Amino acid sequence: MWTVAVAVALAGSTVAPAGAAPEPRGGGEVVWGLEAETTGGWCLPQAQLAPSGIIVANAIYDTLTTVNTKGEYVPYLAKSVTPNATYDQWTIELRDGVTFHDGTPLDADAVKLNLDSYRGVNPRIGARLAPFQFSNVADVRVTGPLTLQVDTKTPWVAFPALLHGGGRYGIMAPAQLNDPGTCASNLIGTGPFKKEAWRVNESFEAVRNPDYWREGLPHLDKITFRPVPDSAARLTQFQGDALDVMHTTSIDNLVALREAEKKGDAQLFESTKGGDVSYMMLNSSKPPFDDVLARRAVAYGRNTAEINQIRNRGIPELANGPFGPGVVGWLEDSGLPEPNPKKARKLAAEYEAKHGEKISFEYLTNPEPDTLAIAQLVKEQAAKNGIDVSIRTVDQSTLISEALAGNFQAMGFRNHAGTEPDAQRGWWYSGSPINFGRIDDPEIDRLLDAGRAETDPEKRAAIYEDLTRRFGEQVWNLWSWHTVWAVAAKPEVKGVLGAPLPDGGGKPAFIGGFVPVAGEWRRD
Repeated sequence: MWTVAVAVALAGSTVAPAGAAPEPRGGGEVVWGLEAETTGGWCLPQAQLAPSGIIVANAIYDTLTTVNTKGEYVPYLAKSVTPNATYDQWTIELRDGVTFHDGTPLDADAVKLNLDSYRGVNPRIGARLAPFQFSNVADVRVTGPLTLQVDTKTPWVAFPALLHGGGRYGIMAPAQLNDPGTCASNLIGTGPFKKEAWRVNESFEAVRNPDYWREGLPHLDKITFRPVPDSAARLTQFQGDALDVMHTTSIDNLVALREAEKKGDAQLFESTKGGDVSYMMLNSSKPPFDDVLARRAVAYGRNTAEINQIRNRGIPELANGPFGPGVVGWLEDSGLPEPNPKKARKLAAEYEAKHGEKISFEYLTNPEPDTLAIAQLVKEQAAKNGIDVSIRTVDQSTLISEALAGNFQAMGFRNHAGTEPDAQRGWWYSGSPINFGRIDDPEIDRLLDAGRAETDPEKRAAIYEDLTRRFGEQVWNLWSWHTVWAVAAKPEVKGVLGAPLPDGGGKPAFIGGFVPVAGEWRRD
């Protein structure tokens, strides 16, 4: 077994009580409150999955690798993922005896079809976003009933992280991938639960897979995922027993849930390590942010600490780059401009003299009260420095679509969860379809290429630190804070952070609002 390891521990905040843990019980149902619906469905090569969509996907599908609480990418549906000496050829060995929900066996041909679909070379399925992420794959060959060989164009130390894809690259049955008309709604995986019904914007019902390859899992008979986009309404439903489990990034929710935990009314699990960064994403292909003067003016004029204190009660840790503390590439001083209203006004005046108009832009956000209040503070701070900001709101699914289309100037965004910097490549590399900010920086590209191919850990860390500095220098994004994700569960729901991973792989990580659901059970 081979792992990609990074120096960051990932875990929830709740400490297990002393004494022997109770034995899991089978049966029962849990209702899970999600922050958003995945309106486009779960044909994974085409899907646009935020954390809510990833939770559902991982109930239905298994990924070849997964990440544990040590930040290591370890085999999961794969039995092993092994490199050659130069890291440009990888052998994937699959587990024997695994079947898809429709009874067909998991074999090397099925996995090749999946990898080819993500690469964009399956003529039946048009992949939207994944082909760029898989573009360093030169070839995928079946070498045995349960083995494949993957050749890469350059050395790729972090290849096992690609196979996980932040939980987005689950393995689908050939019957799903071969039918483009139903691929988004006819979900057939190898996962712990099987799709029973999906009512868009109402519920996704999944029932126990009795033939799951992990012995003794899952415990529950059924999980119902319920999208509740309004965080206040989600909390109310949880408090009123309409939801058994919920996740949230709302600080108001978090404070209320901490109180509920003290009273014994809830269990609370919090995650910050390796989590998303909240930030203002700038579209550098459109005015005013195609000019670094505007990017720097807004950066100097923005007081993130003040916004964090007013709206977040100072709870999240401030961010100055794309990586969190402990993750390869993090720096205490990234060079991101510190608040300086005098410099902000000077640069705004220079921009106006150069372009004949003031800096003005539209800030796109979702209509959640928390995020809308942050947008208002961004507007107020900018106005003090002669910068005009208007605010537009859309729901989360539309926000992602607008980002894909580049139909924005600036938006409140949350992204880049994980422990492996190479996994973020697609978000920033020029020409990538998921480079939402349209960053076109040869130095960023050079550093991303170098970091991918470098096998020496110290040299690799230095490359990604230079990447962080380049972000600070060019102000491609305005980093805000490291998102605090919380998952709350009723006291009778157990196993919220997941069952131990197979083959001594450790415990599953809680990153970016996603926790695995196979280990959940009820103790009513």
